[in-house]
This record gives sequence, C-alpha cells and structure tokens, in this order.
Amino acid sequence: MSMTTFNLPDLGEGLTEAVLLSWLVAEGDTIAVDQPIAEVETAKSAIEVPSPYAGVVQTLHGEVGETLEVDKPLITVAAGNDGAGSPAGEDAPGALSYREEERAGTAVPEENQSQGSGNVLIGYGTSESANGRRRRRKRQVPASAAQAAPAKTLLATPGAPAQAPRVSSPLVRKLAREQGVEISSLTGTGPSGLIMRSDVLAAVGGAEGTQPAGTASSAADTDSVTGLAIREQTPVTGIRKAIATKLSQSRREIPEATVWQDADVTQLLDMRAQLKGSGQEAPSVLAFLSRFVIAGLQKHPELNARIDSTEGGETITQFEGVNLGFAAQTPKGLMVPVLRHAEQYSARALHAEIRRLAEAGRAGSLSGKELTGGTFTVNNYGVFGSDGATPIINHPEAAILGIGRIMDRPWAVNGELAVRKVTTLTLAFDHRVCDGGAAGGFLNYVATCMENPATALADL
Repeated sequence: MSMTTFNLPDLGEGLTEAVLLSWLVAEGDTIAVDQPIAEVETAKSAIEVPSPYAGVVQTLHGEVGETLEVDKPLITVAAGNDGAGSPAGEDAPGALSYREEERAGTAVPEENQSQGSGNVLIGYGTSESANGRRRRRKRQVPASAAQAAPAKTLLATPGAPAQAPRVSSPLVRKLAREQGVEISSLTGTGPSGLIMRSDVLAAVGGAEGTQPAGTASSAADTDSVTGLAIREQTPVTGIRKAIATKLSQSRREIPEATVWQDADVTQLLDMRAQLKGSGQEAPSVLAFLSRFVIAGLQKHPELNARIDSTEGGETITQFEGVNLGFAAQTPKGLMVPVLRHAEQYSARALHAEIRRLAEAGRAGSLSGKELTGGTFTVNNYGVFGSDGATPIINHPEAAILGIGRIMDRPWAVNGELAVRKVTTLTLAFDHRVCDGGAAGGFLNYVATCMENPATALADL
C-alpha cells in the first residue's frame, strides 16, 4: 500500500490561496477519482475540489476556516497495489498536464477519454486535444467504471451514494448541512429547478439573514478598548479580503478626482413606460446608462484606459472596445461582473446580460473570467436609496460612473418651474489619465443622453 499526497491545485487567475469552507470526506473514507473532497473559497468564488486519486483517506491537511496555500498538502490517500492511487491519466501515454484545462466542465477529447477524469477545476483538470481546441460533448463513462466509482454528481456522504440535486453553489450545500436540511428533499425555485440559498432557509423557517456571517461570541467576550461585549468577529478572508485589498489599493495608488451632474430623466422613464405599455421588454435604467456610457467612452477614450507601471515609468494604455463592469451586491459582498466587448450590445442585450451576470453573482457561480478584465465600471447605488456617492475606482481602471436614486424635484423647463424626475450622476476618474475637460465632457454627454434618450439612441 502506497501513500500519495494531493496538494491544493493551481486555482487559476493568479490566485495563491483559498479558505477551507468544509471537508466533504473524513479520514478513513474510501474515495474515487473525481469525487469532491473539499469546498474552498478563493478571492473569486466558492468551488469544490475533486480528488485525482482513489483510495482510503489517511490525513486531511487543514481545519475548516483555515487559509490554505496553493501547492501545499490538502489530502493524503492510501492506495492498494492496483494503482488506484494514481491520478487519472497521469501515467497514460499522451495524457496532458492537469494544469492545461482552464474551465470546469470542458469535455475530454475522445482519444483521451480513458486517460482523464473529465472533472476539472480552474487551472487543474484532465487533458485536451493536441490542437488546443475543446469540443463540447457528453462524456462517455464505461459501465465498469461507473460501477467501480461514484460519479461526480454523487454526494460524498456516509452510506449508499445518492444522486445529488442541482444546487446554485457549494455554499448552498454547506448551508443545508449546517442547518440539518436534507437537500434532496427540497424543491428548487431557481431556473430548471435549481436549489437556491433561499430554498434552504425557507425549509428551516429562517430569513435571509439567519446564516451566520462569522464566529459568534458569547456575552462574556468583552472588547478591551471599548469595554463593550463582542457580538461577532468575522475573519477578513476569501472574497471579502479580495474586496478590501482592491479598494485599499485604489485609494493608495490612484489620485482620483470627482465630478457630478444632475440629470432630468423624465423622458427616459416615459419611454420605458411606453415600451412596457406596448408589451415590449423595457431595458432597465442601468442598461440605458450603460449604453450611453459606452457611446461616451468612444468619444472620450481617455477614460477607457488604465495606468501600467514598468521599469521605464508609467504608461497610459487605452483600449479599442469596452469591457464594462457593474457593481453588484451579493450575499458574499460587493462584486463587479464584467461584460466583455459591451460596445457590441444594444440596450436590450445589455439589460439581459446585466441581469444574467447579477443572478450568477448572487448564486456564487461567476467564473474568474466574468470577474476580471474590466476597463470601466458603472454603479447604481440609487437602488439602495442613496441620492449620491463618491464611488471608489475599480483598480486598475481609470474611472467609475455612479447613479443615485431618481426623485421628484423642482426643475426649470422652458423657463417655468415643474416637477421632474431627477437623478445625480457622479464620475470618479484617475487624474493621471485625463484632466477635468475630458471628464466633464464625458459626464455631460452621458447626462444629455439620459435627458434625451430617443435622440441619443437614434445616433447609436
């Protein structure tokens, strides 16, 4: 019997650590290739780590809540002489590196199906075809292999394996275990019956805020500085740590300036009401704002840029095309999903993509690619009841535009006072990439489009 230690794999996107959310197996359990062994949270998302080895679990390296480093031991497996402890495909002729797959769920090439497990993680998985092209196809599993090992969709729980219900994220399974809910008994309310976090909370009669956010302290725990009892302490890890790091970096490195302008959006809201009244889908205010922002960036490309630091100094890099990010509040904190080549989308298409990405963010299913690569960000903090704000630039971008809530306000129309729907647009920009003239010109253009949307859309 040989011992094999599996290290935490390369999680991609430059990530070097992950927080251990939960173990899905215990020491002494017999596991199969591709069986999920742990749930970890990176700065991007929560994911399951599958085992490339089969055998008996000897040692679990790490405690729940601990931060684990990439390429450090995760689990030790004891394998018999039948080779069950070899990682799938590692010794097979022609098999490729585990780090050559970049997206979960990529199909295994036909010529290598007997060599790879087919279950992949970002930066870790089975082989791909020699020409680098991936083909989407159903994975063919031999009957003998299916009998010998549980499939990827089986829950790693003691006793007879059962078909795992479809859930929105590993955190939903974790919540169900914590609350003592049998997830297979739930009926999902998400798309195609997907089980959501709210379904688990509804089963225990809880509310959205019942899940513990950190480690609760007893009344006996007292803060030495204030003398007050400590209600809760939450380690800054995972996604929350990534948010804090990026915002701090933005404040440290970017000499930002802020300009703002009020805009009468009465016509925009009237146009949306007319679309709804005619039975058509009406893009959201954020979608219209995004469409006008993209047009504004084409007129003022200085803001669709970033500062690159090299040994020779700093360089301003401007881009052809816009990767538009938008701030989205999720149960895990603030995220900025990115819509790549947003200039190719109409207002309706932007509305659909923004909604899709926001739902994926709340479900915890955004990929690393969908959270990186932005060149400009929009932020609708008006949905939280804020009249205005000074948004922090999403480093390393050069600017961010925020919109406050829309209110009835007195407004001069053709020399007479009227009650109009008014909002405040705020632009924070990196003063290194442009001066106030370009920033003010961009903001005024966007505000004018919001005030006269029909005229603006006719030119887009």
